[in-house]
Amino acid sequence: MTMTVSTILADNGALRGALLMTGAAMCFAGMAVLIRQITQELHPFEAVFFRNLYGLIPMVPWLLRNRLNGLRTLRLKLHVTRSIIGLIAMFCLFSALASTPAAQVIAINFTVPILTTILAAIVLHEVVRARRWSAVAIGFVGAMIIVRPGAQELSTGIILAIAATFFMAASVTTVKLLSRTESANAIVTWMGLIMAPLSLIPMLFVWQTPTWMQTAILLLIAILATAGQQLFVRANRAADQSYVMAFDFLRLPFVAALAYIAFGETVDFWTWAGAALIIGSTLYIARREAVLARKNKQTLPPPTTAPADAQAIPATKARTATDPASYGPRT
Repeated sequence: MTMTVSTILADNGALRGALLMTGAAMCFAGMAVLIRQITQELHPFEAVFFRNLYGLIPMVPWLLRNRLNGLRTLRLKLHVTRSIIGLIAMFCLFSALASTPAAQVIAINFTVPILTTILAAIVLHEVVRARRWSAVAIGFVGAMIIVRPGAQELSTGIILAIAATFFMAASVTTVKLLSRTESANAIVTWMGLIMAPLSLIPMLFVWQTPTWMQTAILLLIAILATAGQQLFVRANRAADQSYVMAFDFLRLPFVAALAYIAFGETVDFWTWAGAALIIGSTLYIARREAVLARKNKQTLPPPTTAPADAQAIPATKARTATDPASYGPRT
Protein backbone atom coordinates (compact mmCIF):
# COMPACT_ATOMS: atom_id res chain seq x y z
CA MET A 1 0.00 0.00 0.00
CA THR A 2 1.38 3.40 -1.02
CA MET A 3 1.97 5.86 1.81
CA THR A 4 1.70 9.58 1.10
CA VAL A 5 4.23 12.09 2.46
CA SER A 6 1.59 13.52 4.80
CA THR A 7 0.91 10.04 6.21
CA ILE A 8 4.61 9.42 6.81
CA LEU A 9 4.99 12.77 8.57
CA ALA A 10 1.88 12.16 10.67
CA ASP A 11 3.30 8.84 11.85
CA ASN A 12 6.79 10.19 12.51
CA GLY A 13 6.77 13.01 15.02
CA ALA A 14 10.57 13.29 15.06
CA LEU A 15 10.80 13.74 11.30
CA ARG A 16 7.91 16.20 11.29
CA GLY A 17 9.48 18.18 14.12
CA ALA A 18 12.84 18.27 12.33
CA LEU A 19 11.28 19.52 9.10
CA LEU A 20 9.16 22.12 10.88
CA MET A 21 12.14 23.45 12.83
CA THR A 22 14.26 23.53 9.68
CA GLY A 23 11.52 25.58 8.04
CA ALA A 24 11.48 27.91 11.05
CA ALA A 25 15.26 28.32 10.84
CA MET A 26 14.95 29.22 7.15
CA CYS A 27 12.28 31.83 7.93
CA PHE A 28 14.32 33.42 10.72
CA ALA A 29 17.47 33.39 8.57
CA GLY A 30 15.66 35.08 5.69
CA MET A 31 14.19 37.60 8.11
CA ALA A 32 17.63 38.49 9.54
CA VAL A 33 19.12 39.03 6.08
CA LEU A 34 16.14 41.17 5.01
CA ILE A 35 16.53 43.27 8.17
CA ARG A 36 20.21 43.72 7.28
CA GLN A 37 19.19 44.82 3.79
CA ILE A 38 16.37 47.20 4.71
CA THR A 39 18.39 48.90 7.46
CA GLN A 40 20.94 49.92 4.84
CA GLU A 41 18.19 52.07 3.30
CA LEU A 42 15.88 52.95 6.22
CA HIS A 43 16.73 53.76 9.83
CA PRO A 44 16.50 50.69 12.11
CA PHE A 45 13.92 52.51 14.27
CA GLU A 46 11.60 52.78 11.27
CA ALA A 47 12.06 49.09 10.47
CA VAL A 48 11.22 48.22 14.09
CA PHE A 49 8.00 50.23 13.95
CA PHE A 50 6.76 48.51 10.78
CA ARG A 51 7.79 45.11 12.18
CA ASN A 52 5.56 45.72 15.20
CA LEU A 53 2.72 47.26 13.20
CA TYR A 54 2.56 44.49 10.60
CA GLY A 55 3.08 41.89 13.34
CA LEU A 56 -0.38 42.76 14.69
CA ILE A 57 -2.10 41.70 11.49
CA PRO A 58 -2.09 37.93 12.26
CA MET A 59 -3.75 38.65 15.63
CA VAL A 60 -6.72 40.52 14.13
CA PRO A 61 -8.88 37.37 13.65
CA TRP A 62 -8.26 36.36 17.27
CA LEU A 63 -9.17 39.86 18.46
CA LEU A 64 -12.35 39.90 16.39
CA ARG A 65 -13.35 36.49 17.73
CA ASN A 66 -12.62 37.19 21.40
CA ARG A 67 -13.09 40.98 21.46
CA LEU A 68 -11.96 42.57 24.72
CA ASN A 69 -12.53 39.37 26.71
CA GLY A 70 -9.30 37.91 25.38
CA LEU A 71 -7.32 40.92 26.62
CA ARG A 72 -8.65 40.99 30.17
CA THR A 73 -5.73 40.91 32.56
CA LEU A 74 -4.72 41.74 36.10
CA ARG A 75 -1.06 42.01 35.08
CA LEU A 76 -1.03 45.04 32.80
CA LYS A 77 2.09 46.46 34.46
CA LEU A 78 4.00 43.26 33.69
CA HIS A 79 2.74 43.34 30.09
CA VAL A 80 4.05 46.91 29.78
CA THR A 81 7.37 45.97 31.37
CA ARG A 82 7.78 42.98 29.06
CA SER A 83 6.95 45.12 26.00
CA ILE A 84 9.41 47.87 26.92
CA ILE A 85 12.19 45.36 27.48
CA GLY A 86 11.32 43.55 24.25
CA LEU A 87 11.26 46.84 22.32
CA ILE A 88 14.73 47.79 23.58
CA ALA A 89 15.96 44.34 22.54
CA MET A 90 14.46 44.85 19.07
CA PHE A 91 16.03 48.30 18.68
CA CYS A 92 19.42 46.87 19.64
CA LEU A 93 19.11 43.83 17.36
CA PHE A 94 17.94 45.77 14.29
CA SER A 95 20.68 48.37 14.84
CA ALA A 96 23.29 45.62 15.23
CA LEU A 97 22.18 44.00 11.97
CA ALA A 98 22.45 47.39 10.25
CA SER A 99 26.21 47.58 10.88
CA THR A 100 27.49 44.06 11.62
CA PRO A 101 27.64 40.86 9.52
CA ALA A 102 24.36 38.99 10.01
CA ALA A 103 25.98 35.63 10.85
CA GLN A 104 28.04 37.19 13.64
CA VAL A 105 24.95 38.81 15.17
CA ILE A 106 22.99 35.55 15.00
CA ALA A 107 25.87 33.61 16.58
CA ILE A 108 25.92 36.03 19.53
CA ASN A 109 22.12 35.83 19.71
CA PHE A 110 22.38 32.08 20.40
CA THR A 111 23.43 32.97 23.97
CA VAL A 112 19.86 34.03 24.86
CA PRO A 113 18.90 30.60 26.35
CA ILE A 114 22.13 30.67 28.40
CA LEU A 115 21.37 34.11 29.83
CA THR A 116 17.77 33.03 30.42
CA THR A 117 19.03 30.15 32.58
CA ILE A 118 20.91 32.65 34.76
CA LEU A 119 17.92 34.98 35.09
CA ALA A 120 15.63 32.04 35.86
CA ALA A 121 17.85 31.17 38.81
CA ILE A 122 18.03 34.77 40.05
CA VAL A 123 14.52 36.09 39.34
CA LEU A 124 12.34 32.98 39.28
CA HIS A 125 14.39 31.07 41.88
CA GLU A 126 14.57 28.01 39.65
CA VAL A 127 17.05 25.37 40.73
CA VAL A 128 20.09 25.31 38.43
CA ARG A 129 22.58 22.61 39.33
CA ALA A 130 26.31 22.25 38.69
CA ARG A 131 26.07 20.59 35.28
CA ARG A 132 23.89 23.35 33.84
CA TRP A 133 26.13 26.05 35.36
CA SER A 134 29.06 24.32 33.61
CA ALA A 135 27.16 24.48 30.32
CA VAL A 136 26.45 28.18 30.94
CA ALA A 137 30.18 28.81 31.51
CA ILE A 138 31.09 26.99 28.29
CA GLY A 139 28.52 29.06 26.41
CA PHE A 140 30.08 32.28 27.64
CA VAL A 141 33.49 31.05 26.59
CA GLY A 142 32.01 30.59 23.12
CA ALA A 143 30.65 34.14 23.19
CA MET A 144 34.07 35.49 24.20
CA ILE A 145 35.68 33.60 21.30
CA ILE A 146 33.32 35.34 18.87
CA VAL A 147 33.76 38.78 20.42
CA ARG A 148 37.49 38.36 21.30
CA PRO A 149 37.81 41.42 23.54
CA GLY A 150 41.37 42.71 23.42
CA ALA A 151 42.19 40.85 20.22
CA GLN A 152 39.91 43.10 18.19
CA GLU A 153 38.14 46.39 18.74
CA LEU A 154 34.58 46.03 19.97
CA SER A 155 32.44 47.67 17.31
CA THR A 156 29.17 49.43 18.06
CA GLY A 157 27.33 46.62 16.24
CA ILE A 158 28.86 43.92 18.45
CA ILE A 159 28.05 45.88 21.61
CA LEU A 160 24.44 46.30 20.40
CA ALA A 161 24.20 42.57 19.58
CA ILE A 162 25.39 41.71 23.10
CA ALA A 163 22.94 44.22 24.62
CA ALA A 164 20.12 42.71 22.54
CA THR A 165 20.78 39.24 23.98
CA PHE A 166 20.61 40.57 27.56
CA PHE A 167 17.32 42.37 26.95
CA MET A 168 15.89 39.38 25.06
CA ALA A 169 16.76 37.10 27.98
CA ALA A 170 15.06 39.54 30.36
CA SER A 171 12.01 39.61 28.08
CA VAL A 172 11.86 35.80 28.10
CA THR A 173 11.92 35.83 31.90
CA THR A 174 8.92 38.17 32.02
CA VAL A 175 7.11 35.96 29.49
CA LYS A 176 7.66 32.99 31.79
CA LEU A 177 6.07 34.98 34.61
CA LEU A 178 3.13 36.07 32.43
CA SER A 179 2.53 32.60 31.02
CA ARG A 180 1.56 31.32 34.45
CA THR A 181 -1.75 33.18 34.18
CA GLU A 182 -2.04 34.61 30.65
CA SER A 183 -2.80 32.89 27.34
CA ALA A 184 -0.18 32.82 24.60
CA ASN A 185 -2.43 34.84 22.26
CA ALA A 186 -3.02 37.50 24.90
CA ILE A 187 0.71 37.86 25.58
CA VAL A 188 1.50 38.27 21.88
CA THR A 189 -1.38 40.68 21.26
CA TRP A 190 -0.62 42.87 24.27
CA MET A 191 3.01 42.98 23.12
CA GLY A 192 2.00 44.29 19.69
CA LEU A 193 -0.56 46.75 21.04
CA ILE A 194 2.04 48.28 23.37
CA MET A 195 5.18 48.03 21.21
CA ALA A 196 3.66 49.49 18.03
CA PRO A 197 2.74 52.92 19.52
CA LEU A 198 5.91 53.00 21.63
CA SER A 199 8.10 52.36 18.58
CA LEU A 200 6.20 55.07 16.67
CA ILE A 201 7.66 57.83 18.88
CA PRO A 202 11.39 57.39 18.03
CA MET A 203 10.48 56.51 14.44
CA LEU A 204 8.98 59.98 13.90
CA PHE A 205 12.42 61.57 14.39
CA VAL A 206 13.98 59.48 11.60
CA TRP A 207 10.97 59.08 9.29
CA GLN A 208 11.66 58.45 5.65
CA THR A 209 8.77 57.57 3.36
CA PRO A 210 9.43 53.99 2.22
CA THR A 211 9.18 53.07 -1.42
CA TRP A 212 6.80 50.35 -2.56
CA MET A 213 9.72 47.90 -2.70
CA GLN A 214 10.83 48.82 0.83
CA THR A 215 7.24 48.47 2.06
CA ALA A 216 7.10 45.00 0.51
CA ILE A 217 10.35 44.03 2.26
CA LEU A 218 9.06 45.32 5.61
CA LEU A 219 5.86 43.31 5.15
CA LEU A 220 7.87 40.23 4.17
CA ILE A 221 9.94 40.58 7.37
CA ALA A 222 6.75 40.48 9.44
CA ILE A 223 5.40 37.52 7.43
CA LEU A 224 8.63 35.55 7.89
CA ALA A 225 8.65 36.37 11.62
CA THR A 226 5.08 35.12 12.05
CA ALA A 227 5.60 32.04 9.88
CA GLY A 228 8.85 31.20 11.65
CA GLN A 229 7.24 31.47 15.08
CA GLN A 230 4.31 29.29 14.03
CA LEU A 231 6.66 26.63 12.64
CA PHE A 232 8.84 26.91 15.76
CA VAL A 233 5.91 26.27 18.11
CA ARG A 234 4.56 23.39 15.99
CA ALA A 235 8.01 21.77 15.84
CA ASN A 236 8.21 21.79 19.63
CA ARG A 237 4.75 20.19 19.81
CA ALA A 238 5.62 17.50 17.25
CA ALA A 239 8.75 16.16 18.94
CA ASP A 240 10.92 16.48 22.04
CA GLN A 241 12.19 20.03 22.40
CA SER A 242 15.75 19.00 23.21
CA TYR A 243 15.75 17.14 19.86
CA VAL A 244 14.21 19.79 17.59
CA MET A 245 16.32 22.62 19.09
CA ALA A 246 19.32 21.11 17.29
CA PHE A 247 17.69 22.07 13.99
CA ASP A 248 17.07 25.64 15.19
CA PHE A 249 20.82 26.19 15.00
CA LEU A 250 20.66 25.73 11.24
CA ARG A 251 19.87 29.45 11.29
CA LEU A 252 23.60 30.17 11.37
CA PRO A 253 24.62 28.34 8.16
CA PHE A 254 21.42 29.55 6.47
CA VAL A 255 22.20 33.17 7.42
CA ALA A 256 25.84 32.74 6.42
CA ALA A 257 24.84 31.42 2.98
CA LEU A 258 22.20 34.10 2.36
CA ALA A 259 24.47 36.92 3.58
CA TYR A 260 27.26 35.69 1.32
CA ILE A 261 24.92 35.68 -1.69
CA ALA A 262 23.32 39.05 -0.87
CA PHE A 263 26.25 41.03 0.53
CA GLY A 264 29.38 38.96 -0.05
CA GLU A 265 29.84 38.56 3.72
CA THR A 266 32.02 35.71 4.94
CA VAL A 267 32.19 34.09 8.40
CA ASP A 268 35.59 33.82 10.05
CA PHE A 269 36.91 30.78 11.92
CA TRP A 270 36.43 32.35 15.36
CA THR A 271 32.72 32.93 14.79
CA TRP A 272 32.20 29.29 13.78
CA ALA A 273 34.31 28.03 16.72
CA GLY A 274 32.51 30.21 19.28
CA ALA A 275 29.12 29.33 17.82
CA ALA A 276 29.95 25.62 18.14
CA LEU A 277 30.55 26.01 21.90
CA ILE A 278 27.40 28.10 22.37
CA ILE A 279 25.31 25.60 20.41
CA GLY A 280 26.72 22.66 22.36
CA SER A 281 26.06 24.29 25.74
CA THR A 282 22.55 25.38 24.74
CA LEU A 283 21.67 21.89 23.51
CA TYR A 284 22.89 20.43 26.80
CA ILE A 285 20.78 22.92 28.79
CA ALA A 286 17.76 22.06 26.63
CA ARG A 287 18.35 18.35 27.16
CA ARG A 288 18.66 18.74 30.94
CA GLU A 289 15.48 20.85 31.07
CA ALA A 290 13.61 18.19 29.07
CA VAL A 291 14.73 15.46 31.46
CA LEU A 292 13.74 17.52 34.51
CA ALA A 293 10.39 18.43 32.93
CA ARG A 294 9.58 14.74 32.40
CA LYS A 295 10.47 13.97 36.02
CA ASN A 296 8.29 16.82 37.28
CA LYS A 297 5.41 15.71 35.05
CA GLN A 298 5.52 12.28 36.64
CA THR A 299 5.39 13.67 40.18
CA LEU A 300 3.04 16.66 39.85
CA PRO A 301 -0.78 16.31 39.82
CA PRO A 302 -2.58 17.42 36.66
CA PRO A 303 -3.52 21.13 36.46
CA THR A 304 -6.96 22.04 37.71
CA THR A 305 -7.36 25.45 36.09
CA ALA A 306 -8.94 25.47 32.62
CA PRO A 307 -7.09 27.53 30.00
CA ALA A 308 -8.72 30.72 28.73
CA ASP A 309 -8.37 29.57 25.12
CA ALA A 310 -6.80 26.81 23.03
CA GLN A 311 -3.29 28.23 23.44
CA ALA A 312 -3.52 29.32 27.06
CA ILE A 313 -1.10 28.10 29.68
CA PRO A 314 -2.82 26.66 32.77
CA ALA A 315 -2.30 28.76 35.86
CA THR A 316 -0.78 25.80 37.66
CA LYS A 317 1.96 25.36 35.08
CA ALA A 318 4.99 27.60 34.65
CA ARG A 319 7.01 27.33 31.48
CA THR A 320 10.49 25.90 31.63
CA ALA A 321 13.47 27.15 29.70
CA THR A 322 12.75 24.71 26.93
CA ASP A 323 9.20 25.84 26.18
CA PRO A 324 8.83 27.40 22.73
CA ALA A 325 8.33 30.93 24.03
CA SER A 326 11.26 30.58 26.39
CA TYR A 327 13.81 31.10 23.67
CA GLY A 328 12.95 34.72 23.43
CA PRO A 329 11.16 37.04 21.05
CA ARG A 330 12.07 36.29 17.48
CA THR A 331 12.53 39.57 15.70
